[in-house]
Amino acid sequence: MRTSSTIIALAVLVLAAWSRPQLAISQDVPAEPGVANAPAEDAAREQTADQQVRHVLNRLTFGPLPGDVERVRKMGVDQWIEWQLNPESIDDRKVERIVAQFPLLKKTSVELARDYPPEGALATQLMRSGRPLTSADSAKLRAAGRESFRVAREMQAARVIRAVASERQLLEVMTDFWLNHFNVHSGKERVRYALPEYERTIRAHALGKFRDLLGAVAKSEAMLQYLDNFQSVADPSRKTLRPQRATLDVTAPDDARGQRGQRGRMGRRGQRGPGDQQPQIRRGLNENYARELLELHTMGVDGGYTQQDVTEVARAFTGWTVRGAPEPPRIRWNLDEGYGFVFRPERHDAEEKVVLGHRLPAGRGIEDGEEVLDILARHPSTARFIATKLARRFVSDSPPLDLVDRAAAKFLETDGDIRETLRTIITSPEFFSSAAYRSKIKTPFELVVSAARILGAPPDTTGRTEKLIADLGQPIFGRATPDGWPDAAEAWINTGAILSRINFGLAAAGGRLPGVSLERVPGLAGLRHRSRQAQVDGVIAAILGGEASPDTREVLLKGENPLLARDDTEEMIIDDTPRRAAPGTRMVAGERRPRRERRNEPLRLDPFAQIVGLALGAPEFQWK
Repeated sequence: MRTSSTIIALAVLVLAAWSRPQLAISQDVPAEPGVANAPAEDAAREQTADQQVRHVLNRLTFGPLPGDVERVRKMGVDQWIEWQLNPESIDDRKVERIVAQFPLLKKTSVELARDYPPEGALATQLMRSGRPLTSADSAKLRAAGRESFRVAREMQAARVIRAVASERQLLEVMTDFWLNHFNVHSGKERVRYALPEYERTIRAHALGKFRDLLGAVAKSEAMLQYLDNFQSVADPSRKTLRPQRATLDVTAPDDARGQRGQRGRMGRRGQRGPGDQQPQIRRGLNENYARELLELHTMGVDGGYTQQDVTEVARAFTGWTVRGAPEPPRIRWNLDEGYGFVFRPERHDAEEKVVLGHRLPAGRGIEDGEEVLDILARHPSTARFIATKLARRFVSDSPPLDLVDRAAAKFLETDGDIRETLRTIITSPEFFSSAAYRSKIKTPFELVVSAARILGAPPDTTGRTEKLIADLGQPIFGRATPDGWPDAAEAWINTGAILSRINFGLAAAGGRLPGVSLERVPGLAGLRHRSRQAQVDGVIAAILGGEASPDTREVLLKGENPLLARDDTEEMIIDDTPRRAAPGTRMVAGERRPRRERRNEPLRLDPFAQIVGLALGAPEFQWK
């Protein structure tokens, strides 16, 4: 048995190796005839022709499918990029037919709320009957609580299916980017009912004009409810367009809402997020959306706005609400009013406002909010903020400043054309530099989806794949705070996370990824009965693109993970299956339990599956 100090030393070595894989092209695997030495399409690019192919497939898709490398080589890297930049020309009916199996995604938010009411709404209805609650009522409430999240579960499954199976891979990557940029949380009551329309809205604008995307999000039910603007009204001292009626606000009071974490956003560092606020009746202005609109959606925290600008922007968006939203004396949603955005003039602060030096005249209505969106969408700080996030997503965690400058300039020059801004980034010398190659870590979502793609997994309608993603720490639509999931290696890499990822690789190779059969994976078929050396060579070619460091090759040849030490008393459980774990370690993807609490037989991998699993857990596969 290894001592704890030995395990710590090994962990340090593994973390050092994970800082960025030092790759060596396998000398034992012949390249495809006639294409290995194809010239780079741009002589200024530092990456080799083969690296460019692998790079675009890792960055502009969720990872290659079997055969994708050959397809991109045949088409040409630049032509393939242009093809993906124009998804409307790509036939994606196959994946649409699969997603159509989820009937709830076709319903409106009103239909979903009516058919699958929140547990709290049903409880209110039962209590108003005037009779004591029975055990049957309690069971009905519990069932309602489960069923009300059914739409969120179907949305999660559909997200994974599109990422795995869509031919419009760049569009799906950009949809994922914007869903994270404009993050909402499915755990906040009623937001989940608006998720299908929200995702459709973002996908429709993902490569269009930023102003159109920004406006669509501002008027979406999901964002209006998540950041509480649906119940923001003019302060009583302000003039409105019509006599003001009493209005319901269900957020925390101003003093509680104003408490922000050390990084300046609601819900950070132990502060309460929007998903767990307690309902309270209050009248007045709500600044949640205005603050995040400036800080997270457009200008960035250092964009040059002030607290006064936040207040003025919040005033401009008073009256932007959702049909059927409760108002005193009514305290419940009125589903008979329909669904979707509506402007309520009686709620709107109609007095003069000044936003970022721009005067908004008195006496206007919805025009105030529209002009604020115009100002923000065309602001230089917004151009730089969006350019930086795109460059960070597609190039490196610390994107080159020259590239950010050029992308921001293109954003302003094209009036916020996302497609053209993205083209500037993904055809740049910086994108194809040696420094950018395999320099970004995959998020858990990207890791699981890329494993499903490289192993040729069929689209999973069971929900098991999204559970694997959640087990690795990134539940879909599960980020409670509005900042979205981080997009930098430091947020996802530590000893426990590495162990989780390696165990996921082993679980995927062992059959836990639905529909995967190693015998049917091109490049892996027929390897099981060959020599260990031949198996390792084949796996490196098929899974790692023919590139593996000497350390990775040694791990595959030995079939041992240095972080997994034997222990006679405790075992690791992945999806309720025990596996041995290092003393004192705990994985995100599972839990340690005494041997006596074993519920299933251990996951037993044959030597070949073990090689595949360790390859999926290797740095060369984890980095993109």
